Amino acid sequence: MAQWTSAVGAAQLARLLTSQQDRPAGPGTRRPPAYRALADGIRLLVLEGRVPVAARLPAERELALALSVSRTTVAAAYEALRGEGFLESRRGAGSWTAVPAGNPLPARGLEPLPPEALGSMIDLGCAALPAPELWLTRAVQGALEELPPYAHTHGDYPAGLPALRAMIAERYTARGIPTMPEQIMVTTGAMGAIDAICHLFAGRGERIAVESPSYANILQLMREAGARLVPVAMAEGLGGWDVDRWRQVLREAAPRLAYVVADFHNPTGALADEDQRRRLVEAARSAGTVLVADETMSELRLDEDVAMPRPVCAFDPAGSNVITVGSASKAFWAGMRIGWVRAAPDVIRSLVAARAYADLGTPVLEQLAVHWLLGTGGWERAVDVRRAQARENRDALVAAVRRELPDWEFEVPRGGLTLWVRTGGLSGSRLAEVGERVGVRVPSGPRFGVDGAFEGYVRLPFTVGGPVAEEAAVRLAAAARLVRGGASGGTEGQRTFVA
Repeated sequence: MAQWTSAVGAAQLARLLTSQQDRPAGPGTRRPPAYRALADGIRLLVLEGRVPVAARLPAERELALALSVSRTTVAAAYEALRGEGFLESRRGAGSWTAVPAGNPLPARGLEPLPPEALGSMIDLGCAALPAPELWLTRAVQGALEELPPYAHTHGDYPAGLPALRAMIAERYTARGIPTMPEQIMVTTGAMGAIDAICHLFAGRGERIAVESPSYANILQLMREAGARLVPVAMAEGLGGWDVDRWRQVLREAAPRLAYVVADFHNPTGALADEDQRRRLVEAARSAGTVLVADETMSELRLDEDVAMPRPVCAFDPAGSNVITVGSASKAFWAGMRIGWVRAAPDVIRSLVAARAYADLGTPVLEQLAVHWLLGTGGWERAVDVRRAQARENRDALVAAVRRELPDWEFEVPRGGLTLWVRTGGLSGSRLAEVGERVGVRVPSGPRFGVDGAFEGYVRLPFTVGGPVAEEAAVRLAAAARLVRGGASGGTEGQRTFVA
């Protein structure tokens, strides 16, 4: 019986490997043999989670043709991977990817580092800050005071607590978008919201247009739902969307859904202006595409002089073409798994009906905590704390990276939680791998793209500040020196790898 559970075609693997190519080496730099470079490339794809574990690899002859190398080179690379524990083979069944004993399985998205590993590792993998105390404690205490009446019910509220739905609707109305409670569904975080939307609108094989780059965990959620992702390149730097390109993709690909982050985009930090928002909504309406606008970063304006545009849903107030997703996770705390959807009432009814076969509902106590925050002014005060912390961290990280890595390029965003960095021609995947060895965890650019794009980038979140930010930059500079020097592609140091 074959041990593989999926397969990677020769052309697909060749594209992923080609995306890893570094800039030409400088004088005197030693290049590894061709077979070693190929083995290293496949190993990195497995460690990054971009080639799944237990995926059948192409036959040697097929991959050699796709890469325009000799079959001997591919055979030697496969043999090296088998020796390192990253490949298993059986006569008649082919060869499939594996991980050596003792190595954790790579994650397909971005997962928080386990708390027990935080002492020795600086974690730049997760764009989430500690809770803004004392507001978390006060919110939970307030929720406990409001809990008794709900404890006498069955506790299942598939659309969310009526009081919280009404309060979220009032907040949209106050922003100039008249909204009824019937247009709101409370979810288990933004991920839960987008998962529900994808299952309702985009069945297996349906096209979903996404920004390129985009949020890694959402891309993986859509892949695992069976969607066909259609990438649409962002404008350069902090320019936001290239609406002409969006219009072309929507017209030609006719995707069922399009997913966008207009407010301090993850990972680039771009803020789409009002004209871009209006034009994109018009283009989506003309193409018959449902536009999903992720607002999870919308309250994280870090510079006081930033004028925030109207929300994307302001250009489709009835919610017939734009579905808005919000969350407490970024603006307040990632441990507060409360999100919401704003859409037309019939869409909300369909999402609620489908929820009976998913998670049934969102925890009551956490909904009450968010309701307490929104109703007492605690939300605004907690968000002010969050902004100040993220602003301080951003400034410290930017200064440290500029000092330690002067050839790395980036534009400083005016809000959000992430810095999108071009790494001076170095492989982001190799930086991520070597960074683990020197004590800094950073996600590489390809996690945020489709089919291996953005190999020359990494994402740095504003989650550390002060001396820790300075030490993170020092460790990143050490990783960069090792990558430039052609750090060994063997398995040494990989036991601590967490994708």
